[in-house]
Amino acid sequence: MNEPVSFTHTHDGERLSGLYGGDPGRPGRATVALLHGAGRGSKERLRPLLSEFAARDCRGLAFDFSGHGESTGALRELSLRRRFEQAVSVLDARVPADEPLVLVGFSMSGQTVADLAQYYGDRVAALGLCAPAVYAPEAWDVPFGEGDGRFSGIIRTPDSWRRSPALDALRAYKGRAVLVVPGTDTVIPPEVTQAVQESLSTRARFTRLELPDATHQLGLWFRDSPDDCREFADVLLTGLGEHAAALVERHS
Repeated sequence: MNEPVSFTHTHDGERLSGLYGGDPGRPGRATVALLHGAGRGSKERLRPLLSEFAARDCRGLAFDFSGHGESTGALRELSLRRRFEQAVSVLDARVPADEPLVLVGFSMSGQTVADLAQYYGDRVAALGLCAPAVYAPEAWDVPFGEGDGRFSGIIRTPDSWRRSPALDALRAYKGRAVLVVPGTDTVIPPEVTQAVQESLSTRARFTRLELPDATHQLGLWFRDSPDDCREFADVLLTGLGEHAAALVERHS
C-alpha cells in the first residue's frame, strides 16, 4: 500500500491530523517520520516523499503540528517543547515500541529531530536533516507568538544558536545521517549548516547530499522533483536493514 491514508491523534486537547503509509501488518520494519517546518509547512507537501518511503518497504507517517495544516490549535501558542511532545505522542501511539525509527526533519524540525534522537536513543536507525535549524536552549519553552515577541528576540540574537543542545545531541548520534543542503538557502545561515555537519561527522555514518538547484523549501522541492526525492530516500535508507536486525535481536 503506497497511497497514504489519513489519521487523527488527540494530544493535550488538540487534534493532530496525519498521514500514514505502508503495510501496517508487517512487524519489524522501520517507520519513517516526516516532520515539516515552520510557517506554512504542513504534511501535505510531504505526501510524495512519504509514498516514496512506503514503496521501499518502510512504514511512514507525517502529521501537522498544532496550528498547521488540518490540525487544531493556534500557531502562536506552539513552541519547540510542544513540537517535541506532539511528535513523541504521535510516534508512541502509531509505532510499536520495539521497532526502529527513521526521523526526517525540515527546517525548524531539525531541532525537533535532534530532540527525538536523544529521547529515543538506539531505536533511531537514521536521521534526515533537510536545511535544518537549531536553537538556543532558552528558546525551548517559549511560545512562537506573532513574530515580534520573546521567541523571535532569542532566535535573532547573533550566534545564540551556537549553544543549542541539538548540536550536542547530533554529536552523540551514532547511526546513519544525511544532511540535505539546497544550493540557495536564504533562511538558514551557512554557519548553522556547517555546525550541523561537523556535529554529525563526529560519530554518525554521515552523508552530505547537495541539491544545487533547490531552495530552502525542500519539502516542496521533493514534491516537485521526483528524481531528487528518490535519491534522498535511497541514500537515507542505506544500511538500514543491518540496524533493524540488530534492534530486533536486542529486543528478542
